[in-house]
Amino acid sequence: MSAIEPVRRSFAILEALSRRPQGTIAALADETGLPRPTVARLLKTLMELGYATQVSRHDGYRLTDRVLGLAQGIRFIDRFVDAAAPHMQRFTRKHGWPLYLAAMSHRALVIRYSTAAESPMAFERLGLRRHSPILSGAVGRAWLAFCSDEERRAILRDLGVRNDAGLAAELAQIRRDGHAFAVVVRPAMLQGIAVPVLSQGRVLGCVSMRFTRSAMSDTDAGVRFGPLLSALARAIASDAER
Repeated sequence: MSAIEPVRRSFAILEALSRRPQGTIAALADETGLPRPTVARLLKTLMELGYATQVSRHDGYRLTDRVLGLAQGIRFIDRFVDAAAPHMQRFTRKHGWPLYLAAMSHRALVIRYSTAAESPMAFERLGLRRHSPILSGAVGRAWLAFCSDEERRAILRDLGVRNDAGLAAELAQIRRDGHAFAVVVRPAMLQGIAVPVLSQGRVLGCVSMRFTRSAMSDTDAGVRFGPLLSALARAIASDAER
């Protein structure tokens, strides 16, 4: 049996139970194709974890409201995007440059929303669901700079980074500046500046603005747009917390 087979079987039971008010071992075995002893064993595990409960011997088992917690991250992302979108749209209409909203998902920064389609100065596709590089991308560097020490250590450990004094100094400078830039090679046409969306000391996400390097330098972008993006991030955080 492969390493993921027990997980697959557990989710088969969860999905089967989610389609009915309750189900007996016999009914769940028929629907999932799993042996009855396997179904009984998995139900026992789900009950011990708090995701299922036994209604009665006759009616069988049902899911508990604990399974709703499995969707909290998805519901939060939806609310986060809903809170951010109007602010980002107004920013792009006023200033022209495209904005991108990124949030962490399984140790990867994923683009959840963008105003690139509305920007007359966008030079790339929307890139929704695209992963943004953590060590070199503007949103990744902003996240690393402003997340908790514990989260930063965990992310860097996953990336195989150990005690990098140079990176630590760069992140400290980003915290002082309030914004981060992407690390780009000299021929690159585009650059990004990003700020964190903070709530009670926690990073909810990061907003980045993409601009052409011929239009302005990093220093100019920081002076002109750093404070504007920080104000935008505060407005997003305020609406996301409601």
